[in-house]
Amino acid sequence: MAGRIPRDFIDDLIARSDIVDIVDNRVKLKKAGRNYQACCPFHNEKTPSFSVSPDKQFYHCFGCGEHGNALSFIMEFDRLEFVEAVEELARYHGVEVPRENTGKPHNPAESQRKKQQLDDDYALMEKAAKYFQYQLRNHPQKQQIIDYLKNRDISGATVKDWEIGFAPDEWQGLADRLAVNAHATGQCLDLKLMTKNDNGKTFDFFRNRLMFPIRDRRGRVIGFGGRVIESDDNGPKYLNSPETRIFFKGSELYGLYRARQLHRNLRRLVVVEGYMDVVALSQFGIDYAVASLGTSTTPEHVQLMLRNTDEIVCCYDGDKAGRSAAWRTLENALPQLKDGKIIKFMFLPDGEDPDTMVRQVGKEALEEMFDKALPLSQFLFNNLIERHDISTGEGKAAFKKEASPLIEAVAGDNLKEILAKELAKYMGNSDEYQLQVDMAKAKQNKRPRKIQYQTPQKLSQSPVRMMLRLLLEHPPVAVQANEVNPLILADTGIAGIDILNQVFTYCQAKPHANTALLFENFKDAPFIQHLTKLLQSECLVQPEDYATVYRDCFSRLISQYLDARKESLIAKSRGAGLTQSEKEELNKLLLQG
Repeated sequence: MAGRIPRDFIDDLIARSDIVDIVDNRVKLKKAGRNYQACCPFHNEKTPSFSVSPDKQFYHCFGCGEHGNALSFIMEFDRLEFVEAVEELARYHGVEVPRENTGKPHNPAESQRKKQQLDDDYALMEKAAKYFQYQLRNHPQKQQIIDYLKNRDISGATVKDWEIGFAPDEWQGLADRLAVNAHATGQCLDLKLMTKNDNGKTFDFFRNRLMFPIRDRRGRVIGFGGRVIESDDNGPKYLNSPETRIFFKGSELYGLYRARQLHRNLRRLVVVEGYMDVVALSQFGIDYAVASLGTSTTPEHVQLMLRNTDEIVCCYDGDKAGRSAAWRTLENALPQLKDGKIIKFMFLPDGEDPDTMVRQVGKEALEEMFDKALPLSQFLFNNLIERHDISTGEGKAAFKKEASPLIEAVAGDNLKEILAKELAKYMGNSDEYQLQVDMAKAKQNKRPRKIQYQTPQKLSQSPVRMMLRLLLEHPPVAVQANEVNPLILADTGIAGIDILNQVFTYCQAKPHANTALLFENFKDAPFIQHLTKLLQSECLVQPEDYATVYRDCFSRLISQYLDARKESLIAKSRGAGLTQSEKEELNKLLLQG
């Protein structure tokens, strides 16, 4: 559905949500003082370290560090993207998600119509999936299909698990069942279950194919993949549903929904090329394989997988086409690759695919091959070495020219540094590179510690840190102590003042905000890690003293700044001398004591 979700609606949705109810519906909570606790759903533990605060409407795990509000909990626990989580939370409250259209006012009736249309679409696709499954069990040609599956050594239980079906070699088979009127016919055409020729005649899109329903991350059927039964059949080996209003192949993966259902915590995902590979691997116990839907692995695919696991193994054919596909995957993965995430590449022998390999070597041996797959860094440099002769100056220059932007694209700072060091080795100047790194770090340590929005640093000023801590604990304190205004110190260079001012400005603008809403607002800010660390520290101030301590901290901050400014002007007067305005400023400071 087009249009951005209004920020005010998201804030209102979080504000009306009781995080205790949201979490308790998924993880059983027990009362523990003012808060609730449980064993963390995001890592394995025996002693509860997962705490939910009804006052702050916030959860935090003291074991693994996961934290957030009701919306982020749904995202992480249900493995949903942001928009999907908003829709899920809205559904919980029985409200409609509004959308902002460019220059158009919100139309509730139109939004309701579109919502109903989507519900009808998903229902129709589910009916289509049931139709294909029914044909596999009951169609006169079923034995041909059953024999094919037996020859592929696909068991009946596996067929049932994956809801595999059969599209008969008929022009109007599905149309006769689903296209019962003009509206239904139009819907079938829109969802590409049927197609229309130049003469206006409609007929089934899938015919004489083994059918694989494609489910999205929420388990809804959004499309189909159809495989030919015989290799000499006309048409492509695999035929996928064209993109529709509910199916976007560049952002969906076949098998991911089932893998997530089977594994609460996915240790690894294996990317293969075809539906049959995913199905066959699952039959042998490798139930964490996924396949892209007739397209190369996109940045959205990589991002989706890394939200669900820390390790991806890309399993490709060892021929030129397979290696080219792997290189495209590498290029798409680099901007998504954060520290702690692993991507590997595995290339199969000629004529083999994951289906045949698992039957030859078995589950344990194939998983050992996954363990030993080529790390992304090694695959990166191996490819570059093959294309450039680094025994010559010209070859080294070309090597570096191609490698540098790839390395720069890496999201993880530590991995980026490791790859840069590796590049320096190939260039033959690793010692010089290390010297440059050490000098840059030394120079950085000597710079004034002024915190910028883009480059957050550790907060060191106690008054700033305490004021931030109190705003995180109780955002309304910014309004309750309305005489406190840290914005007047915006250009002073005080460590942490930029962060304090951004949080302060938000709290003043949202006087009824709580901790959950504050964190939602700053969840993408570079300094969110500092806010998280502050909130993890114990707040020793009693609620009735929040405003008093907040005022006292600001007074201390002003005093510290004035003392530092006075010392700076005195020092300058002994050297370069003061301007007239600076002399007047110093006199005022001296008179103040």
